Amino acid sequence: MNVTRKRESNSYLIDWIIRVGDVLLINLFFLAVYYIFRNYEITSNIYHREQITASLTINLCYFFVSSFIRFQISSNVIYLDKIVQKSTVFIAIYSILLTAGFSIFQVVPSIPIIPWIIGFLALGTLYIIWHIAFRILLKIYRRKGYNYRQVIIAGGGINGVEIHETLLCSDFGYKIMGFFDDDPEKTGVLPNYLGKISEIKDYIKKEKVDEIFCTLPGIEEETIADLILFSEKNMIRFQYIPEFHRYIKRRFTFYFLETTPVLSLRNEPLQHFSNRFVKRSFDFIVSGILLVTIFPVILLVFGIAIKLSSRGPIFFVQKRTGIKGQEFNCYKFRSMKPNKEADKLQAVANDPRLTKVGAFMRKTNIDELPQLLNVFRNEMSLVGPRPHMLKHTDEYSALIDKFMVRHLVKPGITGWAQVTGFRGETKTVNAMEERVKRDVWYLENWTFFLDLKILFLTVFNMFRGDKKAF
Repeated sequence: MNVTRKRESNSYLIDWIIRVGDVLLINLFFLAVYYIFRNYEITSNIYHREQITASLTINLCYFFVSSFIRFQISSNVIYLDKIVQKSTVFIAIYSILLTAGFSIFQVVPSIPIIPWIIGFLALGTLYIIWHIAFRILLKIYRRKGYNYRQVIIAGGGINGVEIHETLLCSDFGYKIMGFFDDDPEKTGVLPNYLGKISEIKDYIKKEKVDEIFCTLPGIEEETIADLILFSEKNMIRFQYIPEFHRYIKRRFTFYFLETTPVLSLRNEPLQHFSNRFVKRSFDFIVSGILLVTIFPVILLVFGIAIKLSSRGPIFFVQKRTGIKGQEFNCYKFRSMKPNKEADKLQAVANDPRLTKVGAFMRKTNIDELPQLLNVFRNEMSLVGPRPHMLKHTDEYSALIDKFMVRHLVKPGITGWAQVTGFRGETKTVNAMEERVKRDVWYLENWTFFLDLKILFLTVFNMFRGDKKAF
């Protein structure tokens, strides 16, 4: 067996290890649950026939769901957040299917809802930990030179050097064999120069190559087309690095309008209806629950405190910029004495306008809670870029190129910028630019799990204390 077949068999073996590990984890989990609760009424009536039915249902549901949810943990390029996301979706679908199966086949007389949900949360946590741990071990394995793909780079320009550095410094499982370029001056400059572009075919006939990374300029379309045809005939994966990467250093979204390829400046997950539906459903449910449970108590306590601290209304209402630049009334608990500069100046450290109860509310984010009304009314989201007063929108949109991009999504009570150190006063344009970068990153990388992470960090920072909260 040659080296190539060994590498390919290793890839198949890795996929099988993942599958076997999944099945063992799920079966051992349910077996442990059964033995822990075997003396309880709910499991005491599970006899041999029901045990066999339960075992078959547990495993058939796994194989059914895994047939259309591909984890790609063994892929050369996959990030941990995607592993978490896919693993969570898998367990969610699996739990629904298994619940239906247990009900249809009457494995247990009645399914206790709360313990059942807690059980699947525990299983989901273990499942995610197992997949992340395996991916980390695989990356360590690849760093030692195993389970790799052999690649060559066609083109020794700026793009070629950059992709070489990226692959060299990563643990994606690529082994770079060298460069091919027609410029004779590149011979002593490029690391491991292998020859001219015309010599690629002869080289591949002698050496096994799994992928070609092509960085040739678009004007060499005949050469590129010839390399593509050669790659397909020889079962080599062809990757093309486009020229515009030289002057636009960012991620793009690629899609087709029928047969016409289109490159979009940014990926926006919330453009998809399914993602907007998930985010809006979460906002609606959580804000609704908080508005009828916790918020009335907080309103009563702090409403009285605000009234006793200074004259004026309980709520502070201010026009702010929302999605697509639309204006809306943003609600807050009033934390300052009534003043004429409220719509012009941000709060600063030791601001004389702040009341004592106002300073406490700002420190703990309690002053933001009335924005749950904005969330419930679909003017804001629980998580998103913080909405700015209209004056700041006008000022910073003229100074910062990407400032208005942050308004492509609904503003939020908290956001990625706020939990990564960019909340509160922005004294300089550079500080606002850094906040905008994080807001744009959020809209380009949104996931439901990122929202949960931001909410967790927000609550954590409330208890830990934030120096920039004033």
